[in-house]
Amino acid sequence: MNKINAESIIFDLDGTLWDSADNVAEAWSIAIEELDIDRLDEVRITGDELRSTMGMTMDALAQHFFPMLSKDSQKRLLNRCMKYENEYVAEHGGIIYSREEETLKKLVQDHRLFIVSNCQCGYIEAFLKFSGFGKYFSGYSCWGDTGAQKSMTIRLLMKKYSCKSAVYVGDTDGDCQEARRADIPFVHAAYGFGEISCMESVIASADSFSSYLDIFMK
Repeated sequence: MNKINAESIIFDLDGTLWDSADNVAEAWSIAIEELDIDRLDEVRITGDELRSTMGMTMDALAQHFFPMLSKDSQKRLLNRCMKYENEYVAEHGGIIYSREEETLKKLVQDHRLFIVSNCQCGYIEAFLKFSGFGKYFSGYSCWGDTGAQKSMTIRLLMKKYSCKSAVYVGDTDGDCQEARRADIPFVHAAYGFGEISCMESVIASADSFSSYLDIFMK
């Protein structure tokens, strides 16, 4: 395999750096139950359903899970769910992939590492708090910061940190499309949640987290 030469590696979060779907589902379920709204009686949030929707922006998630509510009610409920989510996953975390810290520790020797996710403000911080991996990342941004599509968030992060060249690493088809819109190469986290249809845009595929050493290390 030819090594990929990039100054910066930008990672997606869910399905790429960890799997917190079961704990996020638990946090959302608690938030919904405490509100005791009749129209939400039939709503059941599961880890598997959240995994299937990973990559959506938070407003799109609200419409997906709470279509019976008005836009204003969706927003209020989503804000409550996100608050519970950030607090819950900061404490209970998610599944960290095998050899992840070992791999990050080696990658950061020759690259700057970043995170860009379609999540709310506070969620990346919750990941970093639980994992203790903050020392490996030079910065991060999310939908909650920019209110923009991931491609624009990637561009804004690259401008902020003066990234000369970057690769985006993600697990879903949406990640692939957004990397293409941001005009940077895409590496598929094939161990994650999603499948890729835009294979012509994939420059490498990782079947485990440690595979990034073969893809990026000089």
